[in-house]
Amino acid sequence: MNRRSFPGAWWGFTAALATAVLTTVSAAAGEESAPAAPAASSAPASTGVVPPGSAPVLWSYQPVKSQTIPQVQGNKWVRTPIDAFVLARLEGSKLEPSGDADRATFIRRATLDTWGLIPTPEDVKSFVNDRSSKAYEKLVDRLLASPHYGERWGRRWLDLARYADSDGYNADGTRPNMWRYRDYVIRAFNEDKPYDRFIKEQLAGDELWPNDQEALIATGFLRSYPDEINARDLNLKKQEIAVDLTNTTGSVFLATTVGCANCHNHKFDKISQKEYFQFQAFFANASARDDVPAATATVLTDYQQHLAHYNEATHEIREQMDALLKPVIDKLEADRLQGFVPQTRASIEKPEGERSAYDRWIYHRNLWTLSGRTRNAERELKTKNKDAYAKYQELKSQLKAFDALKPKDPGYMSTIFELGAEAPPTHVLATGIYDRLLEEVQPGFPAALANGEQPHITPTANSSGRRTAVANWIASPGNPLTARVFVNRVWAQYFGHGIVDSVSDFGKMGDKPVNPELLDYLADTFVHQDHWSIKSLQRRLLLSSVYRQSSAARPDAEAIDPTNRLLWAFPRQRLDAEEIRDSLLLASGLLEDKLGGPAVFPPVPANFGVNAANPNAWPVSENPHDQNRRSVYVFVRRNTAYPLLDAFDMANPNSVHSRRDVTTTPSQALALINGDLVYQWSEALAARVLQEAGHDESAQLERLYQILFGRSPDTSERRTLEAFLDKQEKVTQEQLAQGKKVAAPEGYGVPVEVYAQADKLYKALYGRSADRFERVALVEYLDKRQEKLAKAQSPEEDTGDASVTAAVGGAKAQKQKLNPARAAAFVDLVHAVANSNEFSYRF
Repeated sequence: MNRRSFPGAWWGFTAALATAVLTTVSAAAGEESAPAAPAASSAPASTGVVPPGSAPVLWSYQPVKSQTIPQVQGNKWVRTPIDAFVLARLEGSKLEPSGDADRATFIRRATLDTWGLIPTPEDVKSFVNDRSSKAYEKLVDRLLASPHYGERWGRRWLDLARYADSDGYNADGTRPNMWRYRDYVIRAFNEDKPYDRFIKEQLAGDELWPNDQEALIATGFLRSYPDEINARDLNLKKQEIAVDLTNTTGSVFLATTVGCANCHNHKFDKISQKEYFQFQAFFANASARDDVPAATATVLTDYQQHLAHYNEATHEIREQMDALLKPVIDKLEADRLQGFVPQTRASIEKPEGERSAYDRWIYHRNLWTLSGRTRNAERELKTKNKDAYAKYQELKSQLKAFDALKPKDPGYMSTIFELGAEAPPTHVLATGIYDRLLEEVQPGFPAALANGEQPHITPTANSSGRRTAVANWIASPGNPLTARVFVNRVWAQYFGHGIVDSVSDFGKMGDKPVNPELLDYLADTFVHQDHWSIKSLQRRLLLSSVYRQSSAARPDAEAIDPTNRLLWAFPRQRLDAEEIRDSLLLASGLLEDKLGGPAVFPPVPANFGVNAANPNAWPVSENPHDQNRRSVYVFVRRNTAYPLLDAFDMANPNSVHSRRDVTTTPSQALALINGDLVYQWSEALAARVLQEAGHDESAQLERLYQILFGRSPDTSERRTLEAFLDKQEKVTQEQLAQGKKVAAPEGYGVPVEVYAQADKLYKALYGRSADRFERVALVEYLDKRQEKLAKAQSPEEDTGDASVTAAVGGAKAQKQKLNPARAAAFVDLVHAVANSNEFSYRF
């Protein structure tokens, strides 16, 4: 196109595009509420037959159809029906699939995809040498049966659930109970909870199974919304929460951008603004609680009995304390109420008997802001009435004397529940503005998605029953979206791209399925053959030839399908943030294998949080074992992400996170190469290699590669590694000559006998062996003590075990015989290899 003709062509194209968009918008606005026409039974799943005069039915809204397995020429490659569907597309494009990856590559790939961890050298060797006909099946079954599977796949669901351990917004206060929902998700995947039950528990567990703690915890899915605890316009806050619950449900389970219809009729998908608020009405009565006891009925009864005894014994003291605080609390409460907008204050101040369902929601939400009033009143008393504060502190000391009577807190859950069977009204809002009410609407499904189906709502004594209705509809085998959306998400995790690449948008503006027949095959078998079993679905994928392919580059195939959407090779992917951290910890021998429990706080850089809203947002866990737990258990603070995970694109917990970004930034390399913590892991890995490989450097390089990559270094790599060691040794020798401190493998120069003696000492004192941290600390203590005594030239004092002290002395003598420059160079080598691209990718 020459420059002169460009303007005319451009304006012609623009006019055509504008006409097409306006036509689409007009059609969407005029036909939003009309039920979708059913697809003809003979229509292919990807297109459908459109009766004359009917609006076309989007492919994703058509019923899922069972598929005939296609006939292909390369039958020998087909191990599962999945392979036939993929191969049919490849053959149609004159492409052939790639050959199988070698076994070492396969087990590394499969272990990372199912566990989020690299395999051990022993596991690699065992699989490579297993020549039985069921070797792959045994491997896959072992991977899916491990608790690590739930930790990996639970984390990906938490991305969708916008999971965090804090509120977000300005205060970003801690939610101390949300970890129970995280553990629920991990258990659900490990137990292979059927996906339809998984859906129902998370959307309506409190209504369907009100006496089941597991189901109550599951509603943490809805409770995970970001929140501003100090909001003063609770009417606006109610609407913000309703929008979050509506949009999240539509995006996660239906891959539908329902939120676009909050302000106007959806401009592309057939969802009107009225239908949006009908869908929102299902959540109108949902309210959050963070104080539901997590104990069993027996434990709770015992707790209440002991608490009653404690309250009786301390009644007089607490009554005096309350009397001192009451005037201050009353004043603070009056000031706090004045801070609310008038409409909110009106709902709060109504007598209980006059409150509507809407007022009850506002009043209950108001109770949250009272949680810190005792603490605030104590501060106020301290500054305004010192005599009263002194008396209060004296009473507090007296109360402490009864601590032995006070029962241990049973722990609590964060859940969603309802404040009765009557739900607040839902109105269409002009342009989505919360106080511009239009017509009132009742709960209803978007017609295009439900094909005219209407909800069946049965209230209970304590709940509206609305969320049960929407949960049953979403989890129905007949819902055209639910199974398609989920199997597509699983496929995207394994193969880098979904069959529908826009994994959370199955609407008109989303991507079309690259293989619609395969998508419907997976969705149909997931529901009707696997009975919603997630592990069965994944087993199908893991045992397919498609998954077993090599990831080697192929210029011939790239020329035809440059993005590999047809899967002529297995796609390479960079590891997730959690996979990188957890695999480095595993390689170094530091990873703590403990399931569940409250979130942990690993170490952070010294300057972390300087500019954060809350500089005390990250109290590092005191227990060193907690610091090295898997990343899924790391505290997720919405406004202050853990730096190492944040550098590698961890999920943003403020909204549904459908796909991990893969960025390449200087901060990633700096976080790994220059990070003190990562370097300490390399010191531990170097120590592990030396311990397991002995003094032979060739064996050390072999073991390092087996640990990190599951393979041996080739001849060229060995030469490069040896050259690096020689060069780096000279550098460290110069540093030592200048009096600089250089790195060393952890425990460098300490004989095995030292740790044996440390174990002996700990068994004598505590009845158990010393752990890694205790051994290191004991050796450092004795080392320093020996140096101190040597300087003082005084007789050696009793350390509790003379053999330990003697062993440390022997260690120092042995250390002097070793080459510290070579040892430091080896740490640097280990650090460089561990932070290479080959480690950070799976092939």
